[in-house]
Amino acid sequence: MKAKTTLHFYAKTTKANSTGLLPIYVRLTVDGKRFEYSTKKFIEQTKWSTESSRMKGNSEEARSINGLLDFTRNRINEIQFELLKEGKPVTIEEFKNRIQGTAERQRFLIPIFQDHNNKIKALLGKEYAPGTLERYETSLRHTQEFLMWKYNLKDIDITKIDHAFVTDYEFFLRTVRKCANNTAVKYIKNFNKIIKICLANHWLDRNPFANYKSKVKEVERVYLSEEEIQEISNKDFATERLSLVRDIFIFSCFTGLAYVDVKNLTKSHISIGIDGDKWIFTHRQKTESASKIPILPMTQMIIDKYANHPQSGNEEKLLPILSNQKMNAYLKEIAAVCKIEKELTFHIARHTFATTVTLTNGVPIESVSKMLGHKNLRTTQHYAKVLDKKVSEDMKVLKNKFLLQSISKSS
Repeated sequence: MKAKTTLHFYAKTTKANSTGLLPIYVRLTVDGKRFEYSTKKFIEQTKWSTESSRMKGNSEEARSINGLLDFTRNRINEIQFELLKEGKPVTIEEFKNRIQGTAERQRFLIPIFQDHNNKIKALLGKEYAPGTLERYETSLRHTQEFLMWKYNLKDIDITKIDHAFVTDYEFFLRTVRKCANNTAVKYIKNFNKIIKICLANHWLDRNPFANYKSKVKEVERVYLSEEEIQEISNKDFATERLSLVRDIFIFSCFTGLAYVDVKNLTKSHISIGIDGDKWIFTHRQKTESASKIPILPMTQMIIDKYANHPQSGNEEKLLPILSNQKMNAYLKEIAAVCKIEKELTFHIARHTFATTVTLTNGVPIESVSKMLGHKNLRTTQHYAKVLDKKVSEDMKVLKNKFLLQSISKSS
């Protein structure tokens, strides 16, 4: 439907200057919406014709002012023609942008990226976790380094970002930054979010990612075997700090909770579940999805052990957990003492819960997925793929079934 556009010039009596002259204003109306602005020209009230919306007479002043008004009318018509030709909506906002020159204003990548990160920072603890902010801040630094490496620029007009920019950026991440495949893909994905913001605001006409494809390679998840869990659990450590780290790590092995979720646990997160026994009721900070986990005997033993710990009492925390950095550092010591040749990190406990503790022992994958707080069953299925032992046990059942059938037929 064609937009209804009207244009009106008038001398604004409420804006008279100190000498009594009135400014000449332009009033543009598009589908009932108005935009008014000054021509920066002033006139005596008696010289203005309200009927013709022009200055009276044929003086040099009148010819100059009326010529400006004619130019303005022609420019409005040109803008309308441009919008129709470009297939863009004829709106008051589009007119305003072009009249004020903002339509052609350059927009640069780094301020847009920084604004995005600032918004994440403002929403920490509400919609975003600290790790999310850290990833995007790292992505911003990599982007700035790439601009200097490739173009010797500190910033770039977003309209200059094309398919080649994206592929060169990926090449930079893989070579100069020496990022592994999945890390490079994640940084590119973060950058793509900034491009999507530009597209959503109509600052870009074309999507530089339109023909770009990347694929995350499946990584084999490290987890502990039942024997390794027993080795760590039964080990007597010389220092209290290693015993504490061991206990909280084992707690995670039997609950599947990530570091930050263990850190956030309070005594109020323990309640009676549907079966009448104690459960942990919490939400994963990463995805905000619910996790409901029955408390196993090993889990309860660790909770009881630290029930009267000063940190547990003073801060209402369920467990006196150290920083993630310290936990991981001490876990490496624990691995060395227990002669476990795996790079032990706190997150391995979550993998161990999914594999050795639950799936290997026949817990259905749907139940495991719910306890882990996964939003998609496919995420949990990654753990099932690594369980050769489970595959072997399942196939033994099938072999025995065929064997019994064979014996039955022969008899």
